Amino acid sequence: MNRLTRREALAAIAAPFVVTAAARGPEIAVAEIRHSYEQYSFRTPLKFGGAVMDKSTLLNVDCVVRTRAGRTAKGFGSMPLGNIWSYPSKTVGPERTLEAMKALAERITLLTGGYKEYGHPVDINVALEPEHLKAASEISTVRKLADPIPKLATLVVASAFDAAIHDAYGKLHGRNCYLTYGPDFMRHDLAHYLTPEFKGEYLNRYTLRAPKPSMPLYHLIGALDPIEDSDIRHRLNDGLPETLPEWIRTDGLTHLKIKLNGNDLAWDVERVVRVDRVASAVQASRRIARWFYSLDFNEKCPNVGYLLDFLRQVKEKTPAGFGRIQYIEQPTARDLKAHRTNVMHEASKLRPVVIDESLTDLGSLMLAREMGYTGAALKACKGQTQALLMAAAAQKYRMFLCVQDLTCPGASLIQSAGLAAHIPGVAAIEANARQYFPAANKPWEARFPGVFTIRGGVMNTGILNRPGLSAV
Repeated sequence: MNRLTRREALAAIAAPFVVTAAARGPEIAVAEIRHSYEQYSFRTPLKFGGAVMDKSTLLNVDCVVRTRAGRTAKGFGSMPLGNIWSYPSKTVGPERTLEAMKALAERITLLTGGYKEYGHPVDINVALEPEHLKAASEISTVRKLADPIPKLATLVVASAFDAAIHDAYGKLHGRNCYLTYGPDFMRHDLAHYLTPEFKGEYLNRYTLRAPKPSMPLYHLIGALDPIEDSDIRHRLNDGLPETLPEWIRTDGLTHLKIKLNGNDLAWDVERVVRVDRVASAVQASRRIARWFYSLDFNEKCPNVGYLLDFLRQVKEKTPAGFGRIQYIEQPTARDLKAHRTNVMHEASKLRPVVIDESLTDLGSLMLAREMGYTGAALKACKGQTQALLMAAAAQKYRMFLCVQDLTCPGASLIQSAGLAAHIPGVAAIEANARQYFPAANKPWEARFPGVFTIRGGVMNTGILNRPGLSAV
């Protein structure tokens, strides 16, 4: 009888658990990378967090990746730069913050093109992120920016590059990206990127192989948006709805996201009460018995006491409306370390409170949990890689999950919708570019029926199963 050597015995034990380099999908390096911009004006202004936005700059990225064997594939990524949200400043004007983010895009193009290591898209982004942050710091110094480019804005700029690489990788293998997140494609398990408790687990444990067939759409009600006819001074008459009842009837809406000011308690309470009154009348006429609200203060509440007072008053004035609140987005300041007294334990007993602007890495997620946040908002604009890693962590810690928009049109909406449709527990999707600058969606509508045109309040996400990120 033949006896195995110790090395052979160990190899035999490990064999079922090891994916060899030959068996793993070929790793890639970036062969070419370039970026460009598109500029759009809004059909109507969007107010959030005390700021008003009336235009958007899209950052588009094209890339080519190659394997060691010389196979190549093209990828595409796109994202609104969103400087008003990601780089707010009282000392640096919006024109300068936008130009700083564009300068960072130039640097990230050079950094990405100069990175020649082979790996999975997640590994490439993780390796490059420290260089992105270093470049942001250098640009801030050279331009003498009183408020340096924050990490959130850096993630937004880098997200289009990350998306293009993921897209190209999926196309190289002829698969949707969400089929490339297991050990057959990834060299490292999640413990490599997160913490030891994820040992032996991969992203495919926390993502769905096939997208959900459809998802309800969260419609945005901005702080300047008209609720009723009496709110309109001059109609746009551009063929799109202009009041809340018109939007509800046209798109069959059942999910409404309400932007609030956070610095005017009476206004905030009345806004929700009024939305609920108007929505209730319309839904009754449609014979709809169940619908939902999410509330977004864009971190403008001065403290958690404001939020608790707000919730108490809403419950008193409209008990049914209070019952329709599904979750609350980050109500207080994004710098959690500087505002440790703004704990959410009491508020989270009433409704899930999700971390949004503060969520830039695993450390911020852990701190938010410690401070009483019970949910996490995932965003494609923070990067496909980061969204996936945070989705895994949030699921491990049994947190409420939602996927939020950055007024994403075109390819960026498809990426965001794909994220929502492939993450377990995410119940609805946001898509508000159709409200504010629908012109950016026009080239995509015919190719993606049901994604850019909403019927019955839902988006057809079942078609988001094409190679790459499904966009092109």
